[in-house]
Amino acid sequence: MADQSTVDAVNKLLEESPNRNFPESVDLAINLKNIDLSKPHNRVDKEIMLPHGLGKSKKVCVFAKGEVGLKAKEAGVKYVYSDEDIDDLASDKKRAKNLAKECDLFIAEAQYMPKIGKSLGTVLGPRGKMPTPLTPNKDIADLIRSSQNSIHVRSKDRPSFHVSIGKRNEDPEKLADNIDAVITGVENTLEKGRQNLRSIYVTTTMGSSVKVV
Repeated sequence: MADQSTVDAVNKLLEESPNRNFPESVDLAINLKNIDLSKPHNRVDKEIMLPHGLGKSKKVCVFAKGEVGLKAKEAGVKYVYSDEDIDDLASDKKRAKNLAKECDLFIAEAQYMPKIGKSLGTVLGPRGKMPTPLTPNKDIADLIRSSQNSIHVRSKDRPSFHVSIGKRNEDPEKLADNIDAVITGVENTLEKGRQNLRSIYVTTTMGSSVKVV
């Protein structure tokens, strides 16, 4: 159950933000303090599972072959590539960039991760889209389902960054649950937890903002 103060912040935001003719995104503006982000190990770079997802389906790309590739297609994945395709993408940077833009998340069999890092890292890395490794003990269909409800929270070297947590037309308590999950995940990443948080605001795409932390 979401913290009541978080629910109150979401309700206040929705009351102050007029309805638009499209489902606005609800985002968090996260501001850090007292942390040296020039050092990569201090940065926030984490996959966080949202209890209620983002309210939309993500486009997934899977690097796999054989039975794993077939299972990915059966799970509804449109973009499934083998190891040979990795070389083709690496030689066609425009195609690789379009793929990175088109897909929200990437999954790859663990054996392909070094090759992907070497050949596609410059395209996927800066966009925060390096693949989630599929280890032998995991089922690709389960990983695809769980990935649909996860977000990549990434600060880079900036003390302020944004992350989407849902849509305006979702239930306020579900949005609050998602917010609390992100706050907990970010706190667990930071060296001093909440002491490294300056503030967190919840906002809509075209509306106002309300302080949560």
